[in-house]
Amino acid sequence: MNQPFQRIGLIGKHGDPTVKATTRRLWDFLSRRGHEVLLEEATCKLLEGRPLPGIPEIDLPSNSDLVIVVGGDGTLLHAARVLADQDTPILGINLGRLGFLADISPEEMLPHLDAILAGDYDEERRFMLQASIGEDKGSSDAIPAFNDVVVHKWNIARMIEFETYINGKLVNDQRSDGLIISTPTGSTAYALSGGGPLLMPSLNALVLVPICPHTLSNRPIVVDGDSEVEIHLAQGHAEHVRVTCDGQATLPVVEGDIIRIRKAKHPVRLIHPRGHDHYNLLRAKLGWG
Repeated sequence: MNQPFQRIGLIGKHGDPTVKATTRRLWDFLSRRGHEVLLEEATCKLLEGRPLPGIPEIDLPSNSDLVIVVGGDGTLLHAARVLADQDTPILGINLGRLGFLADISPEEMLPHLDAILAGDYDEERRFMLQASIGEDKGSSDAIPAFNDVVVHKWNIARMIEFETYINGKLVNDQRSDGLIISTPTGSTAYALSGGGPLLMPSLNALVLVPICPHTLSNRPIVVDGDSEVEIHLAQGHAEHVRVTCDGQATLPVVEGDIIRIRKAKHPVRLIHPRGHDHYNLLRAKLGWG
């Protein structure tokens, strides 16, 4: 049977001692199978007492056939932004709470890995977003986001005002606490808590979800995934606004800047056990009957 993954990178949740035991089990299991195991520098510290070299996170994708992420969805989101440009597949071991992305439990980890490393697995490709901020296109580096890009107030207890454009056409002028621009992957995250719809991960679509809008008729909308979204802030609001990608990377906005969100060039490759069922995942994580 085809064995596509020989060099395997490991990334553990930074600063979380609870991932230590799972990371040690992974290292032992993969080493016994004869795989070359590469540890991200911070993850390497979890295996103290063993003289193992670590490599910088930025170098991990180019040296790995597969990267296994140990943590929760937040850890996997971080890894996706690092790995996607180099087309490196990702497998998630869930030590978090919901686990929509990191969907293998530590208890089931070894038998699932046996099958996956033997070539028996499902793979899906999900698109990412990129956000850029500036008066002109290309005036700032794009920041990637796997779940969502959120334009939000940050230091005031009142609403912000902005116009939303899609492919150059005005959608609306709204007053709210902000706007979530989400991928189908992110539709189970912040967008869901804001009243947005669940999107199948395979859809080529974006969902725009207003955060606490002043007008009750301002509802979430779904648009084509290849759309370019522009946010134009009203005069005097820029100093009270931040742009956050995946809840992890936050950028300030300067007066006159235009916030642009579009599909990123490279998708994320996710590896799942054979028979992965998104509906089963929704039932389990959302408590559906």
